[in-house]
Amino acid sequence: MSRNTRLPVFFRKLENVIVQLPMFGSLKTHNAAAHSFSESSVVSGAVAFWRRSLASAPELGPQPKKIGVKIDVFESGSVGGRLETVKMGDYEYEVGGSIIHPLNLHMKHFVDRLGMSPRKDVASKMAIFNGKELIFEESDWFIVNFLRFLWRYGFNLIRMRMWVESVLDKFMRIYQYQQYGYSFSSVEKLMHAMGETMIAEGFSQVFINDLVEPITRVNYGQSVRINGFVGAVSLAGAESGLWAVDGGNKRVCSGLLYHSKSELIPGKVTSIAVKVRPSKTGAASSFYEVNYAGEQGAAHALYDIVIIAAPLHSGLSDISFSGFSPPIPSHYPGRYHQTVATLVHGLLNVSFLGTVEPPSDFRVSDVLTTDTERSINSVSALDPVHIPPGYKPTTASHKKVWKIFSPEPLTEQQLKNMFLSWDSVSETRWLAYPAYSPPRRKTPPFILHNRLYYLNAVEWAASAMEMSAISARNLALLAHHRWHEQSEKIDQEDLHTRLRGEL
Repeated sequence: MSRNTRLPVFFRKLENVIVQLPMFGSLKTHNAAAHSFSESSVVSGAVAFWRRSLASAPELGPQPKKIGVKIDVFESGSVGGRLETVKMGDYEYEVGGSIIHPLNLHMKHFVDRLGMSPRKDVASKMAIFNGKELIFEESDWFIVNFLRFLWRYGFNLIRMRMWVESVLDKFMRIYQYQQYGYSFSSVEKLMHAMGETMIAEGFSQVFINDLVEPITRVNYGQSVRINGFVGAVSLAGAESGLWAVDGGNKRVCSGLLYHSKSELIPGKVTSIAVKVRPSKTGAASSFYEVNYAGEQGAAHALYDIVIIAAPLHSGLSDISFSGFSPPIPSHYPGRYHQTVATLVHGLLNVSFLGTVEPPSDFRVSDVLTTDTERSINSVSALDPVHIPPGYKPTTASHKKVWKIFSPEPLTEQQLKNMFLSWDSVSETRWLAYPAYSPPRRKTPPFILHNRLYYLNAVEWAASAMEMSAISARNLALLAHHRWHEQSEKIDQEDLHTRLRGEL
């Protein structure tokens, strides 16, 4: 696995300051036609905790009335996890999580809070490729597109839009719950509180094959044999109003890290152990010893609360746990799906797509593929993460940067089939999101131990930047309420009706 796919592990150690708590989660990779990843969102929530020494645990006195929190962030790679950019020529391009939905309120809040701005919008057109020819090519005219869809698919598109909107309407409840300070102890309870919709029925098979599957392939690299909520998240990524951060989405991660006054510790966490020691009063007190390999060699630090924001699956984090009863597994079942993002600065061979349209007239920027095209999931023309003044997209008769999503690295022959010529190629292999093929797995727990939490558990419901932000906010609230024994703020039923009554 590329080290850029590693997610940071977040630990909070007690100091005499209170800060806004950011926690970076996982984000998934998408192209310009689709929704934004899991792949690094953050959340803020003021939390106060008891102080611990870094080197050893002193005998603890009575709990102080006013306490604060300091955040240590352990990261062995670059900040941002699966948000990443690659420079080609004079510009940088998104190679990781690229697009944010207009209803992603946490991401919108982060960008506003940090004084950032959305990237300038660039017009785009979409087409669908079945491995032999383009079965659909978007027109510049809305009415033409509508009539084409109506002729081929009937009212399936309208029904799909209504279904996705019904799922999103329930999804939006989580923001109200979190605003009022409610949290959930498991992914299942969080999804239940949002009124998760799992089933989408009644769509024609032609519609699913031609349109729904290309969208799930570009967003999750997988077919439609995924759970309904993941499908809805994927389809939401094909709606209008999608945006990105000017200069690159990874700026949100570094910006929030700086804004929170967190300390970034370059290093790889190798193990976490629970330690128990008596205090002066005779009562036992527990803490967590975090062992890591840093720039100066092996080291460790002690914490009251630990939040892991890295996938606990084989080959992804390799964090071991000791001293826990019952034992915590180092690896949970399931696997992460590989998507290879290949950036090519070159001249596209439009005949590869089965079109007779001359390159000078070919203005399609996003080509999605059906399941009959097995070698690639999508081909997209990229615009820089910062749009310079006077920038205009060109036709396929000019060299530009294209991003190809594929399940495996592209061969030299595949590149020759797709491009007439190229100047440079960049390949990034992402283990970007879980394999969602049924049967649907039980999600890993949020709570690994008394004060040890696992942010990435939410990826097994759906992987996206905003899902990671929601998970992080939920864990900040959950840790706070469990620390202060505020059970009335955890796993409450029928919140939607109760809060609606209060309003």
